[in-house]
Amino acid sequence: MFHRVLYSLCLAVTFSLATAPAVASERDHDRARAALKAGEVLPLATVLQRVAQTYPGEILEVELEREDGRWIYELKLLQRGGALVKLHVDARTAEVLKRKDRR
Repeated sequence: MFHRVLYSLCLAVTFSLATAPAVASERDHDRARAALKAGEVLPLATVLQRVAQTYPGEILEVELEREDGRWIYELKLLQRGGALVKLHVDARTAEVLKRKDRR
């Protein structure tokens, strides 16, 4: 299951990089790399693995944003039965801060 999630994530990242302006994606990538290097965020694979234990599903989208001085991974995932779930996850601890279900 985890390999399927990573494959889906790679496809989503590839698609977003192909459709986004090159300057914006480079800037986002650089910000994320700097935050990881500074120890401000966990590696995405680690976060996805921890989140998948409680929230299994196919990852559709991942964003890393700075909110109120904290790095947040915003994850959109598709669960069994077609439920769409949006999670806000603390990027340093992998703690799920907020969950929003959409049907």
